[in-house]
Amino acid sequence: MKFKKIDFMDISNFIKNITDVFEETDPEEITASCNYKNLDEWSSLVALSVIAMVDEEYDVAITGDDIRNSETIEELFNIVKTK
Repeated sequence: MKFKKIDFMDISNFIKNITDVFEETDPEEITASCNYKNLDEWSSLVALSVIAMVDEEYDVAITGDDIRNSETIEELFNIVKTK
C-alpha cells in the first residue's frame, strides 16, 4: 500500500510550508486559526503558489474551489488531508 506524503504530515509542517509561500508576511501571523485570505499579501498569485506547494509537497491536487471553501489554514489542511 502506497502512502501519500500527507499521511505523515501534521498541521505544524503544513503551517511552515504555508509560511514559506507568504514570503512577506510575519510568520508569527500565520497560525492554524489564521484566515489566510485576510492577510495583506493574499492574492491570486499566492493562491496559485499554495496550490503548487500542496501538489509538490504532498502530491495532492487542490482546486480554486478548495481555496474558496476554506477560511483558515486548518480548514485548508483538513481539505488536503481528505484528498
